[in-house]
Amino acid sequence: MAGPVRRAGPGRAGRDRKRSGRPPAFTALQAAQAKALACQLPAKIGTPLARWSCPELAAELTARGITGPISASTVRRWLREDALKPWQHRSWIYITDPDFRAKAERVLDLYTRTWQGEPLGPDEYVISADEKTSIQARCRCHPTLAPGQARAMRVNHTYGRGGAMAYLAAYDVHRARVFGHTESRTGIDPFMTLVAHVMSQEPYASAKRVFWIVDNGSSHRGQKAADRLTRAFPNAVMVHTPVHASWLNQVEIYFSVVQRKVVQPNDFTDLAQVGDRLRAFEDRYNATAQPYRWKFTTSDLDDLLARLDRHTAGHHEESSIALAA
Repeated sequence: MAGPVRRAGPGRAGRDRKRSGRPPAFTALQAAQAKALACQLPAKIGTPLARWSCPELAAELTARGITGPISASTVRRWLREDALKPWQHRSWIYITDPDFRAKAERVLDLYTRTWQGEPLGPDEYVISADEKTSIQARCRCHPTLAPGQARAMRVNHTYGRGGAMAYLAAYDVHRARVFGHTESRTGIDPFMTLVAHVMSQEPYASAKRVFWIVDNGSSHRGQKAADRLTRAFPNAVMVHTPVHASWLNQVEIYFSVVQRKVVQPNDFTDLAQVGDRLRAFEDRYNATAQPYRWKFTTSDLDDLLARLDRHTAGHHEESSIALAA
């Protein structure tokens, strides 16, 4: 059965008339001023904060007379429009190595199997090496509880210290194979022990060249370290990353995997258990590992350096203006 027919009432004409609605509580200018405030460092404008939060911004807007009483959710909505997150921060560092580009380019070329403009041969290899320091053995005072339904793994906060060790690793960039061992400390001798462990086995022992990519840590810093490596193994070539550019060293990716999958949460009875776990994981990793899909190229490097140059120029300009004022 059809329902009753509804007629449009007086003034409806089949649709509602335009309504004024509730007037906006804040203007577009106030929203813009709030965003501008969020883009300033609090300490630079006399507010004793390290960084802004939405509640702090709301209070500051009211205190400065920019708005009346305003909620943090309103401020959050305004900031979301321009993807502003002033409560977040990232660290960075000025490039101080005068040969940054040249050194970085050598490393990136090796990742694409190129050296000094020539392709590497089938009997040439690229090794990325470094040390992961201060891996502790923390013995929890109560046993760790396994996860269950709607329950995360639970690790007791209180622990006893069982010492610390270093994990040295060499990663074959193109064969995706890790060679590692543990030491009580880092230094020249432990690093050369790692090198000998790798270079004494095939295919590296009879290779034409084996390139060792390392950072500028004290165990392998400078030309002395390069000469020491070549004296011990004439077919080994040390290649340093630029200063403060360990992120170019692919073994750091492996170390991040170790940190997530082996070290955290730290619950070991002693250092022997730490070493056993690291060696077992190394075998497990090598059984299925594939080379990392390294995407950072020399073109990306040039773009990065150009952005840093623009940032540095802008910083110097602001400093000059401030000094002139």
